[in-house]
Amino acid sequence: MGLLGGGGLYAANELGGDFGGYEAPETQPMVSTRGRLDESDPTERSGSWAFDGADRVALYVHGLGADAASARDQAHTAGLALDEALGADAPPVIGYSWASNADWGPAKRTAEANAAPLVDWLTAWADADGRPVHLFAHSLGARVTGEALRELDDRGRTDALASASLFGGAVPDESVGRDGRYGPAIGALDAPLYNFHSRNDRVLGWVYRASDRTRAVGHGGLPEAATAPEGYANVEVTDLVADHYSYIEPAEGCVPRAVDRIGLD
Repeated sequence: MGLLGGGGLYAANELGGDFGGYEAPETQPMVSTRGRLDESDPTERSGSWAFDGADRVALYVHGLGADAASARDQAHTAGLALDEALGADAPPVIGYSWASNADWGPAKRTAEANAAPLVDWLTAWADADGRPVHLFAHSLGARVTGEALRELDDRGRTDALASASLFGGAVPDESVGRDGRYGPAIGALDAPLYNFHSRNDRVLGWVYRASDRTRAVGHGGLPEAATAPEGYANVEVTDLVADHYSYIEPAEGCVPRAVDRIGLD
């Protein structure tokens, strides 16, 4: 969702766009930290986790303004887009649901607080299951992801992901540079990070910029003045993505290009 200023005024209606209106079944696999961040084990699973035959999985981290139902629907939408691109070879998509349905300032703080629970889950999955995880993060989910990469680096678990991809990432463009907040962790990751960005993304190009007084990496990519860390790649998808909500939509988004770049095919 878009926002204006620190009050978290959503601008979806004014800017147009949605995630396609797809409704997830109750079987959609989810990991949730909603209302659980103070628990000793803050992640809770729901849905069906029967992934027989799958040799890798995707983990979808949503952005601002998603309640539990919307988080589930978005993960399902990403799964439909992967199914369309890859057919029977598509990896199952697990949704990561966090309490982002709040004003902008609190949502950013909650995104940061989700770094440790997300890393707990990723490392537990790597140790107990071992199938590669390809992380997809939309909008403010890029902040969750960036902080999680820092946590992985701190723990010496840079092997926990097979790839990470940002779609319309709502973090400062310089933060992913080699000298930025997330750059060292991106460089340390034993996997590539792809930044799929679109200049048609008016939520980032206008609303995010007005709110945070900086440019978003999901709008124009890493600026030319910054140095990319090892493993980082800008992927412009302006020709495919019409708005902030279309990145992962079947038929309308950039998932086929992502599949090619990541090597999921």
